[in-house]
Amino acid sequence: MHQRTLTIIKPDGIQQRVAGDVIGHFERAGFRIAAARLVHLTKAEAEGFYAVHRERPFFASLTAFMASGPCMPMVLEGEEVIARLRTLMGATDPARADAGTIRKLYASSVERNIVHGSDSPESAVTEIRYFFSDLDLV
Repeated sequence: MHQRTLTIIKPDGIQQRVAGDVIGHFERAGFRIAAARLVHLTKAEAEGFYAVHRERPFFASLTAFMASGPCMPMVLEGEEVIARLRTLMGATDPARADAGTIRKLYASSVERNIVHGSDSPESAVTEIRYFFSDLDLV
């Protein structure tokens, strides 16, 4: 099934200057980039995006990290893109991620894990709308 999903190259990916490498992984996987931008989230914007995790113990540190520097949200398109992107990203904990995955290659910790990806079609719709209007999607 053809889908769209949101991914974010997180502040650690931008700071490490591996955004181009990560985008290369997306393109080699056959994903099409339908929208992209570079943003620096405020703490309030990061809290809004991650509101679903508000009650989790990592919420404060996650949102502080996401507001710590620029990040790059993107909309990717492709067949079964949500599941395929999550496989390509690897486990949240880079120590447990499979060899060759983005997180195994570039992430340094569970929190500084380089990349975000929507986990379902429903969250993809909500997350895409957080960053992009229909006019932004090519």
